[in-house]
Amino acid sequence: MAEKREFYPIEIGGVKRDLRLFEIKPGLKIAILNILGDVELVTASAREMAKKLADKDYDVLVTAESKSIPFIHALAVETRKPYVVLRKDYKIYMGNAIQAETLSITTGKPQTLILDEKDISLIKGKKVAIVDDVISTGSTLNGMRSILEKAGGTIAFEAAIFTEGDESDWKEVIALGHLPVFTD
Repeated sequence: MAEKREFYPIEIGGVKRDLRLFEIKPGLKIAILNILGDVELVTASAREMAKKLADKDYDVLVTAESKSIPFIHALAVETRKPYVVLRKDYKIYMGNAIQAETLSITTGKPQTLILDEKDISLIKGKKVAIVDDVISTGSTLNGMRSILEKAGGTIAFEAAIFTEGDESDWKEVIALGHLPVFTD
């Protein structure tokens, strides 16, 4: 017998999706936003976010690998701003990279975020917009903040397609919507 799936409906810029609920620990479920491969939703999200950022002063967009990569790319096209992706694995060509540790809510494991040496000049002395797909616990956000500080950038603002959890924790984040957490 097939497992009954639960969903949470969202709409961004006229594009509707049903996000599958996923149990991250007993009695606690979150709605999973996976934009990878969803060109329509990514494009709508970037277009709507670009409208919200139109009056903001910033030089570069920064995100963490990997689900938010299509979003930041589409947002860069909309805003005509460069972007940097903080990687999760060090590659030899990254040279003297800057690193920070974080804990992902979806993996439950510590992760490393890495700023490639070639991208440091895009951050140093610049006003940086931190962008993510979903900001939930703030762990990835804190890792990104740490790297940007080490690289000499100034955080102009933080933005996400959705915030999640206690909405009052994310009043300063520019978001297209908010996802509740679901308890049994």
